[in-house]
Amino acid sequence: MAARPKITVVGAGNVGASVAQYAVERELGDVVLVDVIEGVPQGKALDLAQAGPVHRYDSALVGSNGYDETAGSDIVVITAGLARKPGMTRDDLLFKNAEIVGGVVDQVVARSKDAILVLVTNPLDAMVQLAWKRSGFPPERVVGMAGILDSARFRTFIARELDVSVENVTAFVLGGHGDTMVPLPRYSTVAGIPITELLPKATVDALVKRTANGGAEIVGLLKTGSAYYAPAAATVEMIEAILRDKKKILPCAAYLDGQYGVRGLYVGVPVKLGRRGVERIIEITLTAEEQAAFQKSAAAVRELVDKLKL
Repeated sequence: MAARPKITVVGAGNVGASVAQYAVERELGDVVLVDVIEGVPQGKALDLAQAGPVHRYDSALVGSNGYDETAGSDIVVITAGLARKPGMTRDDLLFKNAEIVGGVVDQVVARSKDAILVLVTNPLDAMVQLAWKRSGFPPERVVGMAGILDSARFRTFIARELDVSVENVTAFVLGGHGDTMVPLPRYSTVAGIPITELLPKATVDALVKRTANGGAEIVGLLKTGSAYYAPAAATVEMIEAILRDKKKILPCAAYLDGQYGVRGLYVGVPVKLGRRGVERIIEITLTAEEQAAFQKSAAAVRELVDKLKL
């Protein structure tokens, strides 16, 4: 019997703990939960393990304050970092989280030479670029979670607006994670029908705007902390696509080397995700307006990357 895949989740806060929960519930592998706070990863791992008999999973769960237990990981998910507090910009997070993520990457890469890194920490696109540079890994093995979350939010709002099943709705989102994301309504469909055929432009525009501000809306409601169920679910969709070699087309932050007119930068695009990581970047033809929005989004990412001198 082959050993189960090993999934390390760094950061045992709400996002990390939810990633661990969804991953073991789907029996995607054994999970190592790492956090700097003593007792927290150990306690959450033990608690999740004790849900196993009820939810019927045999995945092993280990909590740790160090990195030795992570050795030989197939996937390392990095959620560690400060969450956005009300009034904070994503830039405020930039330098603090860069320091945290850089340190984490050094530790995990030293112990898991063949891992695929999945970044969740904000500001997302800049953190993926940092992790790629710091790890020395080929770009296809370093990928960021953002587009799946953005499109899940968009899909939720479309389904509610039309009173249809979310399972019928697909949504297409490009660009950086945050205010400059580029949803593509003409590629967003309900049972194959573009939403532009089903909803007036004003309604589509309002849904697009709500999607771009989706994270801030939840931060505003929660007061302390930020979204975690949907970000974790989106992350686990990526883990599953990779470990089960599904070759799923998903929007992720991937390294562009000329695609979409962008070179040397991590930006959100549709990719084919499989056991080797990003196996292909799917390029579609954009209208002049969409291309301009995408370039603006890439420029916003480039600005953060330049601030970090990457």
